[in-house]
Amino acid sequence: MLHVVHHPAYVSPATAGSRFHFDKYGLVMETLRLSGAAFTLHEPAPMPRLWIEAVHDPAYVAEVASLTVPPDKQRRIGFAVNERTMRRSMLSPGGTWAAAKLAMAHGYAANAAGGSHHALYDSGAGYCVFNDLAIAANRLIREGDAQRVLILDLDVHQGDGTAQLMAGRDDVFTLSIHAEKNFPARKMRSSLDVALPDGVGDADYLATLMEVLPQALDSFGPDLILYQAGVDPHADDRLGRLALSDAGLDARDRAVMREARRRGIPLASTMGGGYGEDRMAVAERHAACMIRLAEEAGSGFSASL
Repeated sequence: MLHVVHHPAYVSPATAGSRFHFDKYGLVMETLRLSGAAFTLHEPAPMPRLWIEAVHDPAYVAEVASLTVPPDKQRRIGFAVNERTMRRSMLSPGGTWAAAKLAMAHGYAANAAGGSHHALYDSGAGYCVFNDLAIAANRLIREGDAQRVLILDLDVHQGDGTAQLMAGRDDVFTLSIHAEKNFPARKMRSSLDVALPDGVGDADYLATLMEVLPQALDSFGPDLILYQAGVDPHADDRLGRLALSDAGLDARDRAVMREARRRGIPLASTMGGGYGEDRMAVAERHAACMIRLAEEAGSGFSASL
Protein backbone atom coordinates (compact mmCIF):
# COMPACT_ATOMS: atom_id res chain seq x y z
CA MET A 1 0.00 0.00 0.00
CA LEU A 2 1.26 3.45 -0.95
CA HIS A 3 1.00 5.92 1.93
CA VAL A 4 0.61 9.51 0.73
CA VAL A 5 0.54 12.64 2.87
CA HIS A 6 -1.58 15.39 1.33
CA HIS A 7 -3.61 18.37 2.46
CA PRO A 8 -6.13 20.33 0.36
CA ALA A 9 -4.27 23.51 1.33
CA TYR A 10 -1.21 22.27 -0.59
CA VAL A 11 -3.12 23.62 -3.60
CA SER A 12 -3.18 27.41 -3.76
CA PRO A 13 -3.93 29.88 -6.56
CA ALA A 14 -0.92 31.28 -8.38
CA THR A 15 0.10 34.65 -6.95
CA ALA A 16 0.22 37.75 -9.11
CA GLY A 17 3.45 38.14 -11.05
CA SER A 18 4.74 34.62 -10.35
CA ARG A 19 5.23 31.77 -12.81
CA PHE A 20 4.97 29.20 -10.01
CA HIS A 21 1.70 27.26 -10.13
CA PHE A 22 0.52 25.39 -7.05
CA ASP A 23 -2.08 23.44 -9.01
CA LYS A 24 0.38 20.63 -9.76
CA TYR A 25 -0.09 19.43 -6.18
CA GLY A 26 -3.76 18.84 -6.91
CA LEU A 27 -3.02 17.37 -10.33
CA VAL A 28 -0.66 14.84 -8.74
CA MET A 29 -3.45 13.56 -6.51
CA GLU A 30 -5.83 13.43 -9.46
CA THR A 31 -3.24 11.47 -11.43
CA LEU A 32 -2.76 9.03 -8.57
CA ARG A 33 -6.51 8.40 -8.44
CA LEU A 34 -6.71 7.85 -12.20
CA SER A 35 -3.74 5.49 -12.15
CA GLY A 36 -5.57 2.74 -10.31
CA ALA A 37 -2.89 2.61 -7.65
CA ALA A 38 -4.08 1.61 -4.20
CA PHE A 39 -3.06 4.27 -1.72
CA THR A 40 -3.95 5.50 1.73
CA LEU A 41 -4.25 9.23 2.24
CA HIS A 42 -2.94 10.91 5.38
CA GLU A 43 -3.58 14.56 6.25
CA PRO A 44 -0.75 16.42 7.98
CA ALA A 45 -0.94 18.99 10.72
CA PRO A 46 1.01 22.24 10.44
CA MET A 47 4.54 21.96 11.77
CA PRO A 48 4.61 23.57 15.25
CA ARG A 49 6.33 26.92 15.00
CA LEU A 50 8.95 26.02 17.59
CA TRP A 51 10.34 23.35 15.25
CA ILE A 52 10.50 25.76 12.33
CA GLU A 53 12.30 28.27 14.56
CA ALA A 54 14.75 25.55 15.61
CA VAL A 55 16.11 25.65 12.03
CA HIS A 56 15.17 29.08 10.65
CA ASP A 57 15.74 32.57 12.04
CA PRO A 58 12.81 33.25 14.41
CA ALA A 59 12.58 36.79 13.02
CA TYR A 60 12.05 35.42 9.50
CA VAL A 61 9.50 32.88 10.78
CA ALA A 62 7.64 35.77 12.41
CA GLU A 63 7.65 37.67 9.10
CA VAL A 64 6.04 34.72 7.35
CA ALA A 65 3.52 34.08 10.12
CA SER A 66 2.45 37.73 10.23
CA LEU A 67 2.46 38.15 6.42
CA THR A 68 5.11 40.88 6.65
CA VAL A 69 7.84 39.30 4.52
CA PRO A 70 9.77 42.21 2.95
CA PRO A 71 9.48 42.70 -0.82
CA ASP A 72 13.12 41.73 -1.44
CA LYS A 73 12.61 38.37 0.30
CA GLN A 74 9.36 37.77 -1.58
CA ARG A 75 11.20 38.40 -4.85
CA ARG A 76 13.84 35.90 -3.76
CA ILE A 77 11.14 33.35 -2.94
CA GLY A 78 9.45 33.92 -6.29
CA PHE A 79 5.90 34.51 -5.11
CA ALA A 80 4.00 36.64 -2.59
CA VAL A 81 3.60 35.30 0.93
CA ASN A 82 -0.11 35.69 1.59
CA GLU A 83 -2.50 33.86 3.90
CA ARG A 84 -2.75 30.79 1.66
CA THR A 85 0.93 30.44 0.79
CA MET A 86 1.81 30.99 4.45
CA ARG A 87 -0.54 28.18 5.49
CA ARG A 88 0.86 25.70 2.97
CA SER A 89 4.38 26.68 4.06
CA MET A 90 3.50 25.61 7.61
CA LEU A 91 1.80 22.42 6.42
CA SER A 92 4.51 21.19 4.07
CA PRO A 93 7.16 20.56 6.80
CA GLY A 94 4.45 18.82 8.82
CA GLY A 95 3.79 16.63 5.79
CA THR A 96 7.43 15.65 5.40
CA TRP A 97 7.68 14.83 9.11
CA ALA A 98 4.47 12.79 8.90
CA ALA A 99 5.74 10.92 5.83
CA ALA A 100 8.94 10.08 7.69
CA LYS A 101 6.97 8.69 10.63
CA LEU A 102 4.85 6.63 8.23
CA ALA A 103 7.97 5.37 6.47
CA MET A 104 9.33 4.12 9.77
CA ALA A 105 6.17 2.07 10.18
CA HIS A 106 5.70 0.91 6.59
CA GLY A 107 9.10 1.21 4.90
CA TYR A 108 8.07 3.99 2.51
CA ALA A 109 5.74 6.98 2.43
CA ALA A 110 5.47 10.11 0.29
CA ASN A 111 4.72 13.72 1.05
CA ALA A 112 2.81 15.02 -1.97
CA ALA A 113 4.55 18.37 -1.55
CA GLY A 114 7.79 19.46 0.10
CA GLY A 115 11.38 19.27 -1.01
CA SER A 116 11.81 23.01 -0.40
CA HIS A 117 15.59 22.77 -0.43
CA HIS A 118 16.44 26.40 -1.33
CA ALA A 119 15.03 27.97 1.85
CA LEU A 120 17.89 29.47 3.86
CA TYR A 121 18.27 30.44 7.52
CA ASP A 122 16.78 33.93 7.28
CA SER A 123 14.99 33.90 3.93
CA GLY A 124 13.20 31.76 1.44
CA ALA A 125 14.43 31.37 -2.15
CA GLY A 126 13.63 29.57 -5.38
CA TYR A 127 9.92 28.93 -4.67
CA CYS A 128 10.77 27.70 -1.16
CA VAL A 129 9.61 29.40 2.06
CA PHE A 130 10.67 26.96 4.81
CA ASN A 131 13.04 24.03 4.39
CA ASP A 132 10.85 21.04 5.23
CA LEU A 133 13.73 18.57 4.81
CA ALA A 134 15.93 20.28 7.38
CA ILE A 135 13.04 20.95 9.76
CA ALA A 136 11.80 17.36 9.65
CA ALA A 137 15.28 15.87 10.02
CA ASN A 138 16.02 18.04 13.03
CA ARG A 139 12.73 17.24 14.74
CA LEU A 140 13.03 13.50 14.10
CA ILE A 141 16.49 13.46 15.67
CA ARG A 142 15.65 15.73 18.59
CA GLU A 143 12.59 13.67 19.51
CA GLY A 144 14.54 10.42 19.28
CA ASP A 145 12.75 8.94 16.26
CA ALA A 146 16.02 8.81 14.31
CA GLN A 147 19.67 9.07 15.18
CA ARG A 148 21.20 9.66 11.75
CA VAL A 149 19.34 11.03 8.72
CA LEU A 150 20.59 11.08 5.15
CA ILE A 151 18.98 13.75 2.97
CA LEU A 152 19.30 12.57 -0.61
CA ASP A 153 18.65 15.40 -3.06
CA LEU A 154 18.24 14.38 -6.70
CA ASP A 155 16.50 17.54 -7.84
CA VAL A 156 18.24 19.13 -10.84
CA HIS A 157 19.09 22.13 -8.62
CA GLN A 158 21.55 21.94 -5.75
CA GLY A 159 20.02 21.74 -2.28
CA ASP A 160 21.81 24.87 -1.11
CA GLY A 161 19.45 25.71 1.74
CA THR A 162 19.58 22.19 3.14
CA ALA A 163 23.38 22.25 2.93
CA GLN A 164 23.54 25.57 4.80
CA LEU A 165 21.05 24.64 7.51
CA MET A 166 22.56 21.20 8.22
CA ALA A 167 26.22 22.25 7.93
CA GLY A 168 28.49 21.02 10.71
CA ARG A 169 26.11 18.32 11.96
CA ASP A 170 27.44 14.80 12.32
CA ASP A 171 23.93 13.31 12.57
CA VAL A 172 22.71 14.57 9.17
CA PHE A 173 24.38 13.79 5.84
CA THR A 174 23.40 15.88 2.82
CA LEU A 175 24.01 14.40 -0.64
CA SER A 176 23.12 16.47 -3.70
CA ILE A 177 23.47 15.37 -7.34
CA HIS A 178 22.57 18.31 -9.56
CA ALA A 179 23.29 20.23 -12.75
CA GLU A 180 26.45 22.26 -12.23
CA LYS A 181 25.37 25.31 -14.26
CA ASN A 182 21.83 25.53 -12.95
CA PHE A 183 20.30 27.57 -10.11
CA PRO A 184 21.50 28.57 -7.57
CA ALA A 185 24.45 30.49 -8.96
CA ARG A 186 26.12 30.41 -5.55
CA LYS A 187 26.26 26.84 -4.31
CA MET A 188 26.60 25.84 -0.65
CA ARG A 189 28.71 22.90 0.50
CA SER A 190 26.76 19.72 1.15
CA SER A 191 28.31 16.73 2.90
CA LEU A 192 28.76 15.46 -0.66
CA ASP A 193 28.05 17.36 -3.87
CA VAL A 194 28.13 15.85 -7.35
CA ALA A 195 27.81 18.53 -10.04
CA LEU A 196 26.91 17.24 -13.50
CA PRO A 197 27.54 18.91 -16.86
CA ASP A 198 24.64 19.90 -19.07
CA GLY A 199 22.96 17.17 -21.07
CA VAL A 200 23.82 14.15 -18.92
CA GLY A 201 21.49 11.30 -19.89
CA ASP A 202 20.18 8.10 -18.39
CA ALA A 203 23.23 5.84 -18.44
CA ASP A 204 25.77 8.36 -17.14
CA TYR A 205 23.39 9.64 -14.50
CA LEU A 206 22.66 6.17 -13.13
CA ALA A 207 26.35 5.28 -13.14
CA THR A 208 27.11 8.41 -11.11
CA LEU A 209 24.30 7.69 -8.66
CA MET A 210 25.47 4.12 -8.10
CA GLU A 211 29.04 5.28 -7.63
CA VAL A 212 28.23 7.58 -4.72
CA LEU A 213 24.98 6.48 -3.05
CA PRO A 214 25.93 2.98 -1.80
CA GLN A 215 29.20 4.32 -0.42
CA ALA A 216 27.45 7.19 1.37
CA LEU A 217 24.88 4.85 2.89
CA ASP A 218 27.51 2.40 4.09
CA SER A 219 29.91 5.00 5.47
CA PHE A 220 27.30 7.20 7.18
CA GLY A 221 24.91 4.46 8.28
CA PRO A 222 21.60 6.39 8.42
CA ASP A 223 18.49 4.96 9.99
CA LEU A 224 16.27 7.13 7.75
CA ILE A 225 16.48 8.60 4.25
CA LEU A 226 14.63 11.77 3.28
CA TYR A 227 14.54 11.70 -0.51
CA GLN A 228 14.07 14.94 -2.46
CA ALA A 229 12.76 13.24 -5.59
CA GLY A 230 12.53 16.18 -7.97
CA VAL A 231 11.57 15.17 -11.51
CA ASP A 232 13.24 18.21 -13.09
CA PRO A 233 16.28 16.24 -14.34
CA HIS A 234 13.86 15.17 -17.11
CA ALA A 235 14.89 16.24 -20.61
CA ASP A 236 11.60 18.10 -21.15
CA ASP A 237 11.68 20.07 -17.91
CA ARG A 238 11.48 23.85 -18.37
CA LEU A 239 14.09 24.58 -15.67
CA GLY A 240 16.33 21.54 -16.04
CA ARG A 241 19.64 21.17 -17.87
CA LEU A 242 19.92 17.39 -17.77
CA ALA A 243 18.44 14.86 -20.20
CA LEU A 244 16.84 11.99 -18.33
CA SER A 245 13.98 10.15 -20.03
CA ASP A 246 10.93 8.69 -18.31
CA ALA A 247 12.82 5.40 -18.20
CA GLY A 248 15.82 7.17 -16.68
CA LEU A 249 13.75 8.66 -13.86
CA ASP A 250 12.23 5.23 -13.29
CA ALA A 251 15.67 3.61 -13.05
CA ARG A 252 16.90 6.38 -10.72
CA ASP A 253 14.05 5.96 -8.24
CA ARG A 254 14.12 2.18 -8.28
CA ALA A 255 17.87 2.18 -7.70
CA VAL A 256 17.47 4.50 -4.72
CA MET A 257 14.76 2.33 -3.16
CA ARG A 258 16.68 -0.90 -3.79
CA GLU A 259 19.71 0.49 -1.97
CA ALA A 260 17.54 1.62 0.94
CA ARG A 261 15.62 -1.64 1.14
CA ARG A 262 18.78 -3.73 0.91
CA ARG A 263 19.99 -2.05 4.09
CA GLY A 264 16.62 -1.98 5.83
CA ILE A 265 16.47 1.83 5.85
CA PRO A 266 13.01 3.46 5.72
CA LEU A 267 12.62 6.15 3.08
CA ALA A 268 10.27 9.12 2.86
CA SER A 269 10.07 11.08 -0.37
CA THR A 270 9.15 14.67 -1.12
CA MET A 271 8.10 15.96 -4.53
CA GLY A 272 10.66 18.65 -5.20
CA GLY A 273 10.96 20.32 -8.58
CA GLY A 274 9.16 19.68 -11.83
CA TYR A 275 8.29 22.45 -14.26
CA GLY A 276 6.66 22.84 -17.66
CA GLU A 277 3.75 24.37 -19.51
CA ASP A 278 2.13 20.91 -19.68
CA ARG A 279 1.47 20.66 -15.96
CA MET A 280 -0.39 17.37 -16.29
CA ALA A 281 2.74 15.80 -17.79
CA VAL A 282 4.74 17.10 -14.82
CA ALA A 283 2.12 15.77 -12.39
CA GLU A 284 2.29 12.36 -14.06
CA ARG A 285 6.06 12.27 -13.52
CA HIS A 286 5.64 13.03 -9.82
CA ALA A 287 2.86 10.47 -9.37
CA ALA A 288 4.82 7.81 -11.26
CA CYS A 289 7.76 8.44 -8.93
CA MET A 290 5.65 7.69 -5.84
CA ILE A 291 4.12 4.60 -7.42
CA ARG A 292 7.42 3.02 -8.45
CA LEU A 293 9.06 3.80 -5.10
CA ALA A 294 6.17 2.00 -3.38
CA GLU A 295 6.42 -0.90 -5.84
CA GLU A 296 10.15 -1.24 -5.27
CA ALA A 297 9.64 -1.03 -1.52
CA GLY A 298 7.60 -4.20 -1.78
CA SER A 299 4.18 -2.71 -1.14
CA GLY A 300 2.48 -5.40 -3.18
CA PHE A 301 0.54 -3.26 -5.61
CA SER A 302 0.96 -2.25 -9.21
CA ALA A 303 -0.52 0.42 -11.44
CA SER A 304 -0.06 1.71 -14.93
CA LEU A 305 0.75 5.39 -15.49
